[in-house]
Amino acid sequence: MTRYPNQSAWRLRLSAIALVFAAAMTPGGAAMANDFPTAARVDYVIGCMAANGQDQIVMSKCACSIDYIAERMTFAEYTEIETIKRMRLVAGERAGIFREVPRITDAMNHFQLLQVEADLQCF
Repeated sequence: MTRYPNQSAWRLRLSAIALVFAAAMTPGGAAMANDFPTAARVDYVIGCMAANGQDQIVMSKCACSIDYIAERMTFAEYTEIETIKRMRLVAGERAGIFREVPRITDAMNHFQLLQVEADLQCF
């Protein structure tokens, strides 16, 4: 008898959390070279898995992807990008600055390039 309707997806999410946490705790590893908190890594992995598949292999590839990105930008830069991405979805003039300012566009382009590089490295 299954306690949860989608028990395999739940187990996979817990595995993703455990993998990211283990990577963050590895001394001398890539996770120690930056300031990305575990929760941000897990959030990225879960989103990546939602887009690419819900299995162990994809989870490892998604963890690799966030590690690659975290080695190349600070968490403050990543937080800025996540804010820009969310604000670009808001309708109206107030959010227009997040779609039109060259510095913001350059930051988004840089992040998208890092994601492509991470895909080439990890997938």
